[in-house]
Amino acid sequence: MKILVTGGAGFVGSHLVDKLIEGKHELVIIDNLSTGKKEFINKSAKFYKIDIRDKKISKIFDKHNFDIVYHIAAQKSVPYSLKNPIEDANINILGALNLLDNCVKYKVNKIIFTSTGGAIYDSADVFPTNEDCEAKPLSPYAVSKFAIEKYLNFYQKVHGLNYVILRPANIYGPRQDPHGEAGVIAIFISNLLQNKQCYINGGDQSRDFVYVKDLVDALIMCQKTKNEIFNIGTANDLSITNLYEKIRKIANSNLTPEYKPPIKGEVIKSQLSSKKIKEQIYWTPKTSLNDGIVETINYFKNKVMN
Repeated sequence: MKILVTGGAGFVGSHLVDKLIEGKHELVIIDNLSTGKKEFINKSAKFYKIDIRDKKISKIFDKHNFDIVYHIAAQKSVPYSLKNPIEDANINILGALNLLDNCVKYKVNKIIFTSTGGAIYDSADVFPTNEDCEAKPLSPYAVSKFAIEKYLNFYQKVHGLNYVILRPANIYGPRQDPHGEAGVIAIFISNLLQNKQCYINGGDQSRDFVYVKDLVDALIMCQKTKNEIFNIGTANDLSITNLYEKIRKIANSNLTPEYKPPIKGEVIKSQLSSKKIKEQIYWTPKTSLNDGIVETINYFKNKVMN
């Protein structure tokens, strides 16, 4: 198949591209490299350095006649969205609408969209949280993701564009950026390996962590269905304090963290049920948190050494 991956030079997108190319698909990447990295770009893919908001994207759609579009590119920082809601909406909403219009115009069979599992439910009442629970997006980031979910429903009903929406838990693994606001596991690992101080905002908040390669498996497996929303999580959560201790022990570090006040508006507890996707397309997470942390530490060790 001919497949487009937006954000294909980024953390999740690059892993997805690698796996799709292993499956002998023809891949095209769109990425403006604002957070993506050139070294993550698979040489077997066609790469275009362009913003998802750029109207010239239509030329790429016209040239390649895509079967599937994976929309991974996004402004992904919740704290950034709190300070810059207009810019967040500009990228995450207007950028996505530019893609959706082109999907309709050039008769793409399906778009697969990575939404958010943690932020979209906010203060959930049911744990593990399932897809039937009310979406209560609080941050501009979560609102923008939820808006695109609703737009996808509109484009399906009115234009016949099929979609799949994945709501992943907190994603971690090799290639994650340790210098941004997102990616607490990557931040802790990078700092501990360099003997730098780690900071914890609050500490009692808990998160469900899903390994990036498990998410990629879900993204590929959901090609076989349409017009569905799936949570991608482990149905387990861990406090940030206990997470730090787990990483510290695996990294063989003696550094103690410094605590700061909780960030206002931050989700307190996130724990996602993946029962629906397991029943429909037989996806389950394969990587334990311990094994995923070990693989991520090894990646960052090699990066520091090289």
